[in-house]
Amino acid sequence: MYLGELISLVVAFSWTATALFSEVASKRMGSLPLNVIRMVLSLALLALTLWITLGSPYPIMADSETWLWLSLSGLVGYALGDWCLFQSYILMGSRFGQLFMTLASPSAALTAWLLLGESMQPLAIAGMIITLLGISMSVLNRGGGDGRRKLSLKLPPQGILLGIGAGMCQGIGLVLSKVGMEHYESAIAMQGIGDLSQWSSEGALIPLPLSYMMPFASTMIRAVTGLVGFTIALFAFSHNGKSRLQAAISNRKGMYCALGAAIFGPFVGVSLSLMATLYTHAGIAQTIMSLTPVLIILPSWLLFRQKVTVWEVVGACICVFGVSLFFI
Repeated sequence: MYLGELISLVVAFSWTATALFSEVASKRMGSLPLNVIRMVLSLALLALTLWITLGSPYPIMADSETWLWLSLSGLVGYALGDWCLFQSYILMGSRFGQLFMTLASPSAALTAWLLLGESMQPLAIAGMIITLLGISMSVLNRGGGDGRRKLSLKLPPQGILLGIGAGMCQGIGLVLSKVGMEHYESAIAMQGIGDLSQWSSEGALIPLPLSYMMPFASTMIRAVTGLVGFTIALFAFSHNGKSRLQAAISNRKGMYCALGAAIFGPFVGVSLSLMATLYTHAGIAQTIMSLTPVLIILPSWLLFRQKVTVWEVVGACICVFGVSLFFI
């Protein structure tokens, strides 16, 4: 009973751990070297998982259209979105960075409306407004010491813009992933497989139904694009990319945190989030998994001694409530 809800809560804690590991690693390595290393580690874990469960370390039966759409998703969601997110960690910390990730749901709704023609329900529009209100409460100062009630930003404007970019890219990437997985299902059907839940590989060590593993294969395609994008950015658009990567690899604490970010993020987080939807409604699972901006407040205070105000806590809770309206 409530297994799906419990798994969703574990996912929220897992993504909280990812954010904390990523903040430490970003500040020690820089966002680009960290993301190159994180993508390599993620691909290794995903390849091992696919080999054990499907008998192949790479996505099987994925056609060119599948690769196209999922690669676009990886370019937007991983290469651009994660770069913005990890840069925001450096400027304003993981607590506020995760707060802006609540913009993923409004961004996904808008993108689905534009690309797929999905309707925008009144509750979804209300959810957008409430989410923006919660973010505003958390990032604005209510007044100065001179008694005037002027609003001012408590965070660097560049960090806010990066946070907004990260949330928007996450939402857009999710919609592109949905399109890509629809093409993936069609490509598999062209191979004569009608029911994905009944097909499994006889050559796998632990055979699992293709319906369970297709999202992992899709994630691997996205991660490949993410790795290519981050590698190009590191070596072509940044100074001394090779020396930066070597310095990052030699940073022992940074590597431990990068490994933690890879395990709890793309690997454990994604795996359990998919599992949660098997045992409860997707909307309930997504709402519980969106608790990360609230869950991260206490460890941020304990580990990084970040000052937390009641106003910020209320704002984070309002953001989670706003996200929940998208799934009612």
